Amino acid sequence: MAQQEVAEHIAQLRREINYHNYRYYVLNDPIISDAEYDALMDELRALEEAHPELITPDSPTQRVGAQPAEGFVKVRHPAPILSLDKATSGEEIHAWWERVSKFIPPDAPPPAWVVEPKLDGLTVVLHYEDGLFVLGATRGDGYVGEDVTANLRTVRSLPLRIPVTPNGPQPPHRLVVRGEAIMRIEDFEELNRRQAEAGEKLFANPRNAAAGSLRQLDPRITASRPITLLCYGIVEADGPVPPTQWKTLTYLRELGFPVSEYIARFETLDEVIAYCVGWIEKRDTVPYEVDGLVIKVDDLATQRAMGMVGRAPRGAVAFKFPAREATTKVLDIGVNVGRTGVLTPFAYLEPVRLGGVTIRKATLHNFEDLQRKDIRIGDTVVVRRAGDVIPYIVGPVVAARTGEEKVYRIPKVCPSCGEPVVSPEGEVAVYCVNVACPEQRVRRVNYFAAVMDIEGLGERTAQLLVERGLAQDPADLYYLKREDLLKLEGFAEKSADNLLAAIEASKERPLAQVIAALGIRGVGGTVAQLLARHYRSLDELAAAGREELEAIEGLGPHTAGAIVEWFANPRNREFIEKLRRAGVKLEQEAPAAPIEGPLVGLTFVITGTLPTMSREEATRLIEQHGGRVTGSVSHRTDYLVVGEAPGGTKYRRAQQLGVPMIDEAQLLRMIG
Repeated sequence: MAQQEVAEHIAQLRREINYHNYRYYVLNDPIISDAEYDALMDELRALEEAHPELITPDSPTQRVGAQPAEGFVKVRHPAPILSLDKATSGEEIHAWWERVSKFIPPDAPPPAWVVEPKLDGLTVVLHYEDGLFVLGATRGDGYVGEDVTANLRTVRSLPLRIPVTPNGPQPPHRLVVRGEAIMRIEDFEELNRRQAEAGEKLFANPRNAAAGSLRQLDPRITASRPITLLCYGIVEADGPVPPTQWKTLTYLRELGFPVSEYIARFETLDEVIAYCVGWIEKRDTVPYEVDGLVIKVDDLATQRAMGMVGRAPRGAVAFKFPAREATTKVLDIGVNVGRTGVLTPFAYLEPVRLGGVTIRKATLHNFEDLQRKDIRIGDTVVVRRAGDVIPYIVGPVVAARTGEEKVYRIPKVCPSCGEPVVSPEGEVAVYCVNVACPEQRVRRVNYFAAVMDIEGLGERTAQLLVERGLAQDPADLYYLKREDLLKLEGFAEKSADNLLAAIEASKERPLAQVIAALGIRGVGGTVAQLLARHYRSLDELAAAGREELEAIEGLGPHTAGAIVEWFANPRNREFIEKLRRAGVKLEQEAPAAPIEGPLVGLTFVITGTLPTMSREEATRLIEQHGGRVTGSVSHRTDYLVVGEAPGGTKYRRAQQLGVPMIDEAQLLRMIG
């Protein structure tokens, strides 16, 4: 092949690979398999190795990372990279606008608004000349940042060259773009898992992981980290660019830059406030950390005319979500005993306000996690609320240690019954195997009552029943008498009658509910529904072998093994017989005639939040029209129904297997 032909072929390969990178990392919509992509990369590498004089800075092969640098060079930004004023409520947003709106020029158009996620990452400034990426810097102090060009080249979602297409926009000669280097939550968890396996230090959160990975002197380390990028502004350009923020975001996306899909435009400030407040509940559905929303006046000329106050622009404000992290002290470490005998450590904390509530306890997950994080009694720790509900400890603030902290030792005996505990090989959990353990009994009774919808039987009542010997296991609930309850603290005639009526009503619960209430490890509501679709009675399920259970799509080998082991236990078989003698319904009605409909024979998986239906409603709709819904994508999946903020694992698995993806509207059209 002649030199000119080689050069042209290399250029074509680069165009193809850059296009597929764009579809994979920016659009999240690849059109070739991983194997086909690897083949293109292998061919390009081979040609460049044979012709090193043809290697260019924007080649996809140059993302592996250059040699380590001795230090970061300082870079002055072409314009200030400003921070934002903050608001935490609708009232504060109104107050902010009342302060700054007086600076709007009289001839400015009525303001419209753009709302974007406030990304929790590391701000970066990207310089392009004639479409080629030539410089990348951190925000620094807003005026001077650090040159991290070599590291940014390794970020696959960053275009090394802005593609020029016949129908697309033409970038100006010089273009400077502002964005945020972030790490998706799923990638962050996988990175920490690898760090733990290698005995390396864990990252506290995705922001620290992204920032620490990008500010490495060795770009090869950065190349090994799953950093991604989202862009949201133009800092400088020497040619025409869009006049509004909304059009700027569209323009950046058309140029090939990754832009968040969670953006919106509104005509009134009240609409903006309602949208922002609604997002507080939605923040955990986003695949990356979002600690608030940024509200911007859409017209950029109006923004500029409004000027700055201090180091913040008047034309934008950050709506901050309630805090999810705080620091406090570990006063002591206690242990809960679960219904299956698992011992779970938790921390007694110095009270701290977090997200509007006072936190006094936090889970420590398990003893392995406690030891891996090296959390000690007396430590100052970072506390976080997962999903704004369950507080847990992220890790200790090691620099705050005084030397008086105490290392916690895993207990050798159960704190409830005093019997020795066991830690099976290959498992993280520590168990109390004493079936007569009082705390296990309380939790089993409480769990059974909750799943069977026995109203009026909470943890306190469960504890009283176990302590008085009235409920050695949940089946004893069906043998309680009125006089038994009247002897308990807090019970009068009416409350006793109400509880007995609730217990009697629970005898008619559907089979799936009964299966879930048994407390088999790994069998919650979803798995119980799956089992109830395959077995018409508890006796049929009890007779099922492990291989038969493993053949059920959506049921893993560990859960199948747990089901078989549970029914093999003589105490559990006696428990079922007690339920039967009490009159609890252990079978379901004969199956109805086969459902006919347009979805017969089709298997669906649902991911993300659908626009108008909950996942349960969508499942019922599919099943009513003959289809079936499973929990994981496999070769037998016909369609993945994709909503907003889809789960990364299901989405990628569907891409790998070539499973067609549809949205809610397409599903409804299939149903007709």
